[in-house]
Amino acid sequence: MKSNREVDALLKRLNDAHIHYRLDSIRDGYRLIDVSVPGERWEIEIAEDGECEIEVFKSDGSILDRSALEDLFTRFTG
Repeated sequence: MKSNREVDALLKRLNDAHIHYRLDSIRDGYRLIDVSVPGERWEIEIAEDGECEIEVFKSDGSILDRSALEDLFTRFTG
């Protein structure tokens, strides 16, 4: 399967570069490689047919304190 070779090659490249990642799946037919680097997070999804979608989330550098937790939970729960 084409996507398996692509995923394996990408994982090797991440390992060789000592870049932290996590494997997951959040959509049928796609494998998710969730990459964490300083100030960024990358979501790389590779479909069974080899299609690749990448979304990059960048930090603005703000560091929040514990009080931000209440706001985060309020925004994302019931």
